[in-house]
Amino acid sequence: MAPHPLINESVPEFSLPDANGHMFKFPPEEQGVRVKKPIALFFYPEAGTFGCTREACQFRDALVEKEIFKRTDVQVIGISSDPVPKQKRFVESQNLTYPVLSDENHVAYRAFHVGKGLMGFGDARITFVIDSEGIIRDSLSANVNFNAHVKFVTKALEKLESQPSVRSPSETSDADVAAARSESSDDSSLSQLDELSRVANVVGA
Repeated sequence: MAPHPLINESVPEFSLPDANGHMFKFPPEEQGVRVKKPIALFFYPEAGTFGCTREACQFRDALVEKEIFKRTDVQVIGISSDPVPKQKRFVESQNLTYPVLSDENHVAYRAFHVGKGLMGFGDARITFVIDSEGIIRDSLSANVNFNAHVKFVTKALEKLESQPSVRSPSETSDADVAAARSESSDDSSLSQLDELSRVANVVGA
């Protein structure tokens, strides 16, 4: 698979409402100054579905359990096209501790070239790792295997930590991505059923 077209490019800028309806500027700033920390930006198809809930909670847990997440002080940000009230229910029900943004008009989706998901229905599940200088270093598109995304970010952060200022094509190797996917193979069938069920609901709507 060809690398994402934004690899090694500066991150697009946009503003979207968070789960409380407050405008969130991306990339994040503090007092008008861009925050110098790596970012794990993940797009997920639909708040509250089984796979998206598992993925969001895995990122929540990684922030307190994984040393590489704590050591690099990575900023996790989630985005979907769900409206603000639905995002708020999602954040509160799952105790999510990071910004979750509402992109009903697909502003960020277009900026990051995020397309459709399984069988062309719904939005894709894709994660980007951005370095502290605001350069997109790698991405993972895995619509069915939601478990692969935190593992992918873990590998990518380890690469960034060892070579923080190097701008080269995709720092996370194909082997690393494959390993992240294979480690989650036990859950693949269940996640696929969840995705297919979501597609069926869209078709039947």
